[in-house]
Amino acid sequence: MTASRPIAVVGSGTGVGKTVVTAGLTRLLREAGHDARAIKPAQTGHPPDDDAAFVATACAEPDAATCPRYLEPALAPRVAAAVADEELAYETIRAACEREIEATPVPIVEGIGGLRVPLAGDREVIDLVADIGAAAVVVTRSGLGTLNHTALSIDALEDRGIEVCAVVVNEYAGETVAERTNPDELERMTGHAVETVPPLGDGERDGDPRELAAGVGDALSPTLLERLPIERS
Repeated sequence: MTASRPIAVVGSGTGVGKTVVTAGLTRLLREAGHDARAIKPAQTGHPPDDDAAFVATACAEPDAATCPRYLEPALAPRVAAAVADEELAYETIRAACEREIEATPVPIVEGIGGLRVPLAGDREVIDLVADIGAAAVVVTRSGLGTLNHTALSIDALEDRGIEVCAVVVNEYAGETVAERTNPDELERMTGHAVETVPPLGDGERDGDPRELAAGVGDALSPTLLERLPIERS
């Protein structure tokens, strides 16, 4: 069924705002008439963490997001499975992810932590992004240190032949010189368009998911949707 290449929302690290951006992007696409659905290949720290549930609530649609595998320890999936003494095979994760992608016209796959996070066996998150043939939206922090982390993440993606559609600088307030200059520097360093999303609520995911997702959608430029690998009639 899938008509578009998967879009992978990946991060330069853990806690950079991938879930809020995924929710905002999924909601924005659905409001634009695309049958978009978010896919979280594996969720750790559950409960209470449930990124798919956050996206579904943000879109006010139970079928707007799915997650095939949950693990309790709040660790990298491979490590979480080992600590919980549970089986976790990369091919199982990939197959489940590909089934959801095949059933979704516009699939949005949310990463887990950063690109080099151990997923299962000897495979990492970046391996899954490459294996499913996704294009990437890179979410990163706004402050000091983000230039290095973001540029290295983009280098890793491009070394694997993964298309980068955009960089999203999250919680951008422009309160420091580093913040104010980082978007232009990232565009210069990476050659990719940079979007900025302002602080929403009192912190990452601290607020009504619907309002947070709407705020992300309002912040993203219309040209971002044009850069995504979406089939258009």
